[in-house]
Amino acid sequence: MPQLVRSRIGAPHGPSPATPLPHRFRSLADREAVEVLHRAARVLVASLPALTDRLVEALYAQEPGYRAAIDSGRAEVWQEVHHSLRHNVGSLIQPREFRESAHRTSRWIGGIRAEQGVPLDAVLHAFRMGGAMVWQDLVDETARRDPDDVRLLVHVAADVWNFVDEHCGIVADAYRQAERRLSWRRENRQRLMVAALLDGTARIADLAEAAAMLGLPEQGRYAVLAVAAAPRGPGAVARPPLTTPGAPGAPELWHPGPDAEFAILSLSGSPGELNELAAALDVPAGVRAGIGSAVEGLAALGDARRLAETALRACPASGGTVLLDEHLPDALVVSSPALAGALADRVLGPLDRLDPADRDVIVETLTAWLDADGSAQRAGARLYCHRNTVLNRLRRFEQLTGRCLTRPRDAVEVSLALAARRLLGT
Repeated sequence: MPQLVRSRIGAPHGPSPATPLPHRFRSLADREAVEVLHRAARVLVASLPALTDRLVEALYAQEPGYRAAIDSGRAEVWQEVHHSLRHNVGSLIQPREFRESAHRTSRWIGGIRAEQGVPLDAVLHAFRMGGAMVWQDLVDETARRDPDDVRLLVHVAADVWNFVDEHCGIVADAYRQAERRLSWRRENRQRLMVAALLDGTARIADLAEAAAMLGLPEQGRYAVLAVAAAPRGPGAVARPPLTTPGAPGAPELWHPGPDAEFAILSLSGSPGELNELAAALDVPAGVRAGIGSAVEGLAALGDARRLAETALRACPASGGTVLLDEHLPDALVVSSPALAGALADRVLGPLDRLDPADRDVIVETLTAWLDADGSAQRAGARLYCHRNTVLNRLRRFEQLTGRCLTRPRDAVEVSLALAARRLLGT
């Protein structure tokens, strides 16, 4: 902190007065003003407890941001105010000796008030209230001793208020630094809590704290969205925009994984909500997303994440959104890749002896026929061929594989085998 009373020898800022006073008069006035200031400040130091009482009462009456702190710990606030006044009034008398301790006190107050959640405006107002009260007491004490000396305080008024502004700046910097630290801690703790919930490792005893921290009901209804990690590079989209039509205003809680990002979706429990959510997702082209089945309570989010991963694995490589409840057969396939691959080899293996183009035509026809609910007419329309062509290809498949597509068991196995080839590339 610079000297409280700076030398005024030298050209002042702005236009010079028409008839400048001789330097010795200005220096003499400064010297006398400093002496008057020191005398009054020594009286304030001797009566600091009473000054502290008045300032704490004024804060309680005039600054709502301090009322809760004073109500919960008046003695602590009193000590804080007394400590600050002692160092700051001491700085009026011995600025070099009190500079660092006054700065440390102001930084400490800024940090502790940020941690307590007292608004920064309230803290700055408290410092300015303290500065105004100290200045008024300096004037009152000077007027009591010698009214003629009050005029000399004008020479140090700017320095006193510059001192107050300097400490307001120190307080504001310390407050903002503490806010950044607190914000980082909150965000880090939230990340760890979300990770524990999604991993299924959160303790039952921590669920109430997690609910309060994340702003979610402990026994609410949830689902998890999994989005495959987007490719890196210019213009890459990290995640699609997310809307939650069933729970407007619900927080979006994302957690990154090595191969996917996960979002906790808070649901309202309305019928068809997951279908609405899937339709509302704006998934960029080529991005894969999967929504798992709904679960009850934060404790079940680990299961919800695993369901979302299953839905994501059932999503085609070309991209899109898969709602697990609408793709359960595909989910069965991707949940056991080894068994699905064995089924595909058993059912579709005979086709691999064909020419690849011939094999692909039969597979395409089978897929279209199943998607058309067994209608050769509709399958032919999709493939731009006659229904009889479809029937001929299906009969050829039956001859090659020994399967009968009119037999339910065989139709199910063919459908699962095709899904395995499509999803697993077996």
